[in-house]
Amino acid sequence: MLKIRLPYSALIIPLWLTLASSAQALNFITDRQALNGNDSIDWSSLGKVFNPFNPNPADFLSNSFTANSAQGLGLEVDIPLPASGITPPFVFQTANPPIGIPTNFANGDFILLTGLTPMVFPSPGNPGALSISFAQPVRAAGTQIAVDDVFNFTGFISAYDVNNSLLGTFSLFGISSLALDNSAIFLGVSSTNAEIKRIEISSSVSDRAIGINTLSINNPAVPESSSSLMFIVVGVGLLVLKTRRKGNIL
Repeated sequence: MLKIRLPYSALIIPLWLTLASSAQALNFITDRQALNGNDSIDWSSLGKVFNPFNPNPADFLSNSFTANSAQGLGLEVDIPLPASGITPPFVFQTANPPIGIPTNFANGDFILLTGLTPMVFPSPGNPGALSISFAQPVRAAGTQIAVDDVFNFTGFISAYDVNNSLLGTFSLFGISSLALDNSAIFLGVSSTNAEIKRIEISSSVSDRAIGINTLSINNPAVPESSSSLMFIVVGVGLLVLKTRRKGNIL
């Protein structure tokens, strides 16, 4: 009996340990600072900012477009084609008129909006989902979100791996307003390993545009800052010094 069971156990136990150690927990992040981002993309970097007080059709974006983060990470943004009468996506600055459009993002933020029907209130809009794919998997990504002409909603963020397998979906109740007070909710995801290849952002409202501001990213290709390395070096040095002193006393 032992000769049969022992080899079987020897195979099963290492396999179980391997599967357990390889499983990664996806964390829901609701604060930009907690995301520990080292990279980002400000949507004004696309070079097209729509001015609602002097509209230029050339400032509309395609429903699928590419961009680069501040650290050179390639991104692909995909938004479903809109229904008839809804504009293509565009970027605008949130501010009081005549500079921009007031929202509850921070004053001066640049917002990527999925598209809406102009001159109508409440305005039908493209509900997304807004999908962002990364050229290389990242450890974390997140942004703030608001919904056009809707005061209460639920925001969703989903993350996918390189095989387009769902890693997890999270939701958070949110509000939209014209307060310019940076109260727009933050939706982010993070993982110990760099396994997030794509995120999707959406809301519970089926016929309203969604807007997001700067996308924060934890990009594994970005080296640690010199200050972080300095703290590591100093810490190791102090440990060696302390060990040597103890050795002299003994």
